[in-house]
Parts: sequence; C-alpha cells; structure tokens
Amino acid sequence: MSGHSKWSKIKRKKGANDQKRGKAFSRVSKEITVAVKEGGGSDPAFNSRLRLAINNAKGINMPKDTIQRAIKKGAETGGASYVTLNYEGYAPGGVALYLECLTDNTNRTVANVRALFNKNGGNLATSGSVAFLFDRKGIFEVTQGELDVDELTLELIDAGAEDVEADEGVITITTDYTDFGNMQKKLEEMSIEATSATLQMIPQQPQAVDADTAKKALRMVELIEDDDDVQAVYHNMELTEEVMAILAE
Repeated sequence: MSGHSKWSKIKRKKGANDQKRGKAFSRVSKEITVAVKEGGGSDPAFNSRLRLAINNAKGINMPKDTIQRAIKKGAETGGASYVTLNYEGYAPGGVALYLECLTDNTNRTVANVRALFNKNGGNLATSGSVAFLFDRKGIFEVTQGELDVDELTLELIDAGAEDVEADEGVITITTDYTDFGNMQKKLEEMSIEATSATLQMIPQQPQAVDADTAKKALRMVELIEDDDDVQAVYHNMELTEEVMAILAE
C-alpha cells in the first residue's frame, strides 16, 4: 500500500472530531447539490451521480436531514452555481500537490489558494506542471464483512479492477478512471454497497521524503483542505514505515 493511502487511513482515524466531520459533510453536501443540478434531477434511482454522492454521504454517517437539505438546495431554481477548478503546485521539499476545488466564486478561491501556498513555503504552479505525475483512478471502498478477497477479485477483474486489497476490515478496489462506471454498476449488480466511491489522483512514482519534510508538507495539505472551496488535495510523497511512525505520534 502506498504511503499516500496509509496517510489517508491515519487521517480518517485522527479526523473524527466535530470540525473535521463538519468539513467532510460540507464537501459531500456540495457533491449532492451539484449532482442534482447537473446530473438529472433529485431522484437517485434515475440519477447515478446523485446515487453515488448519497452513498458517499452515508459512508461518513451524514444525517438524513442534511442529505435532504443538500438535495433540496440542488433542486431549487436559481441559487449558487458551482464550478470545478484544479490547481497545481509544490509544497516544501518540492512535494507535488494537485488540488480539486468546487466553488461559487472563482476570484475568492484563487486568492485563497494563492495565499495558502505563499504563507506555507509552497509555490503555486501553472496548469500541467504536476498533473502528469499522477494517474486518475477510481477508488472504491467496501466493508469486508464475509467477503472473500480472492473470490471478489476474480469477480471484479472483468469490470476493470486493477487492484483489490483488504486492510482493517475495509476492501479497497482500484480501477482506471475509464472503468469507474463499469465498477459502480458491477458492485450494484452484486448487491455490494460501497461506503466510498471517488475519482482520485494517484502518484505514478511517489517521492521519498524525510519526517521533517513530511510534517511541513502535510501541515500545508491540512491547511489547504480546511478551505471551504477545496474538495481534495493529492500529493506524491512516499511515506516510509519510519516516517509514518513519527507522524502517528
């Protein structure tokens, strides 16, 4: 498992406080609202994008009334319209960062992102500067329960599974982004509900870093993630077991 994936698991454990939970709810609420506005209505049975967003909301235990408010907001005529923005740059130590934002005010977002880079020892770069260092992948997480990983892998290969691994009761399935819909359909056919299904940027060749660089870069990542317009931040750090142990302290 890559250092990026391991750190994601640590963040989930460390991020169970109210502030982090509220931020996660905000992100998924935006996904739901946009899914209704752009995906074809407020009925998840006929809107696959909305169905996926609701599954992700359930995966982080978002209350039903919060989900319904996000759906209602998306169904309202007029109101804020969100646009997707991507930013690329470097954190301390030359660590590559790729940001995905969803915003109703592009001027605010670019100003905030630029300030976050400038104040934390980073450098905001031009489009395409680091994107080529990552591959877009579909990442599905399902509760293992009674599922046999080897049997599940055989079932999912035809749907585009590139990797299937189990860790601490969670099975993570990786596909190419072009097979995202195929995998979603396959899991539904097998009556397996994903607790999370997202498109992510996975580093091709992770960069080894020492603990000091990792701390500075990850601190910057966390500050960027706290911005309301930022949906996700990806990095290309390779976090060794030794570095992970220091970070987990």
